[in-house]
Amino acid sequence: MSKPNKSTSVPQLSKQEKRRVEQEQQKQKTRILIISSIALVVIIFVGLFMLASKDAAKNATSGEPVAFNYSELPRVGKEDAPVKIVEFGDLKCPACSQFATSVKPKIVQDFVNEGKAALYFVNMAFVGPDSETASLAALSVYHQNHDEFWKFYDAVYAQQGDESEEWATEDFLVSLAEKEKLAIDYELLRKDIKDRTYADELNKGMQLASEAGVTTTPSLYINGVMTADPFNIEAISTEINDAAKAVEAK
Repeated sequence: MSKPNKSTSVPQLSKQEKRRVEQEQQKQKTRILIISSIALVVIIFVGLFMLASKDAAKNATSGEPVAFNYSELPRVGKEDAPVKIVEFGDLKCPACSQFATSVKPKIVQDFVNEGKAALYFVNMAFVGPDSETASLAALSVYHQNHDEFWKFYDAVYAQQGDESEEWATEDFLVSLAEKEKLAIDYELLRKDIKDRTYADELNKGMQLASEAGVTTTPSLYINGVMTADPFNIEAISTEINDAAKAVEAK
């Protein structure tokens, strides 16, 4: 004798409950759509960043000379010197201070003073907040009196404070200019720092560094080509001499 089949009844949802379920499903779809959109945007930005970094690295290592507008940069040496050396530096960078006190004097003595090369400087500001303050002060000095720029450059590096501390303040920089008896207007220097008068020019230098593929300071370019080691004076001397010969051969 067979047993009768048992039927299972499915509870019916009320309209309110159905609406609540539908709303929850719609919210879930919206969340998935938002997360997917964010992920897509992140992927696009990462891809663009990697492409830009790859292009910058390619420019830095390809041997293709960077076309600098030398007339816009602080210079020591003759304008018509056959070899043009560009230093990218941060006035708060300890390695830049080492370059300024050990390598630069050798370059100036052996090549700049002999008329074979001219040395140029591009301000970068990334070590700390007061890197920018120092750069703005240096640009003010340069625009007030081109010849005094390198005195200020040497003085800042000679008096450079600890990298982890904020020492390149407005007061420090103005006092340093006064101590060095720079032939500039000290009140104008203070005003230029406060008003960020040369912020656009500083940003232009940072953009130039990015386009040239500069990722560390100091970085050195000889006739538009980055040198492998800015502290290897023997290699730098060879590259300067080779660059001078190449110019003469043209």
